[in-house]
Amino acid sequence: MQSIVSVVLSGGAGTRLWPASRESHPKPFMKLADGQTLIEKTYARAKALGSEVLTVTNRDYYFMSRDEKERVGASGSFLLEPFGRNTAPAIALAAKMIEAMHGSDTVMLVLAADHLIADQAGFASAVEEASKLAAQDYLVTFGIVPTAPETGFGYIERGEALGFGNKVARFVEKPDMETAKGYVASGKYLWNSGMFCFKAGVFFSELAKHALEVTKAVDACWAAMQPLNNAQMAEIPAELFKTAPDISIDYAVMEKSDKVAVVPGDFGWSDIGSWNAIRDLVEPDAGQNRALGEAIFVDSTNTFVQSEDRLVATVGINDLMIIDTADALLVAHPDKSQDVKKVVAQLKKDGHDAFKLHRTVARPWGTYTVLEEAPGFKIKRIEVKPGASLSLQMHHHRSEHWVVVNGTAKITNGDNVILIQANESTYIPAGQKHRLENPGIIPCVMIEVQCGAYLGEDDIVRFDDKYGR
Repeated sequence: MQSIVSVVLSGGAGTRLWPASRESHPKPFMKLADGQTLIEKTYARAKALGSEVLTVTNRDYYFMSRDEKERVGASGSFLLEPFGRNTAPAIALAAKMIEAMHGSDTVMLVLAADHLIADQAGFASAVEEASKLAAQDYLVTFGIVPTAPETGFGYIERGEALGFGNKVARFVEKPDMETAKGYVASGKYLWNSGMFCFKAGVFFSELAKHALEVTKAVDACWAAMQPLNNAQMAEIPAELFKTAPDISIDYAVMEKSDKVAVVPGDFGWSDIGSWNAIRDLVEPDAGQNRALGEAIFVDSTNTFVQSEDRLVATVGINDLMIIDTADALLVAHPDKSQDVKKVVAQLKKDGHDAFKLHRTVARPWGTYTVLEEAPGFKIKRIEVKPGASLSLQMHHHRSEHWVVVNGTAKITNGDNVILIQANESTYIPAGQKHRLENPGIIPCVMIEVQCGAYLGEDDIVRFDDKYGR
């Protein structure tokens, strides 16, 4: 197989997988039953191909993405978006970056960070065939051999044969059930996976033919980004990125170009588009009940339970999904799994933090978990990664009491810098500059008690921050 660069697109809120997926911790970072996240699996898939990785993601997800990539040991760089603008501008800027770093004939393999592929060998075989067509200047998409009539996917009609693949006759929008049954029965149609393979230069030239406004915006962004001082991370300028049309690669290029081919794939692909897809990954019991976490089913059938922290028991229920997290509970009928996104829309409308944040919130330096909160006080568990540090900061409206329970904390408290060990504590008064660092090689865990008239996360003044926030 020729050398390729895998472009991992990581973004989106995964609203149909609430409450496990939240805006600040979206679907790619969800852990599956084996303890791995979807993006971790994607990085491992790219590494297994011997591929360098370019991750295109929102700046807010950079540190989480970097941690997942390092966990796998994959190599590569990051292209950071200030906000989402759909797939065409994102892939186009990735193509510009790859072209600058490796040349216009470099083959790009475009992958979604939140897809699941069960058969790595079958996937690698399909990629090899796709790269052969890409070498002939085709824009290649991967079509999934349907296992059933599905109305939730777009379809691709196969045209003229091209060895292992086919020219694309047409792309079809999500059909109704009767139409989907006809597509599957004909054997001519494949599910549209949203994965692609092509040369960087060929893609950009086809984009210029069919979506000139996207090309202009991307060229302007790229010009403003030069020179790249750090090839490991490039940030897209927000003001110029606003001018890029919000359009998918399918609408911008793939449905218009005459150079599009499709390679069929039968490698256990799933876009994990709803809780039904998560449920189907779990083996059922005799009553067709499934559980991730601890659950007891009494006189219950066809029920799925996912529980993070506690036992869930069901008695005399049928055809339900129960998703239990630390701060939110979802109870839904499997036939309405696509409508979970309506819950998120309502939470946003109501201004409820549950659409965005978990009780445990990831930060570049580690995590914090809100243990209890009431008027006048808030209690947090804070975990700082080895070598990491919080910003030098100050709060106007709250004081903080810190008790270290694991590891060592290096604490700046006004003009004093001290080391605090497990079972020791300190006090940070309101208005005092302070910083928490972990100088050790194990996680530093502490309990923080905040006291004050206002305890919002926005009561923070940063003076110095290694993460550029």
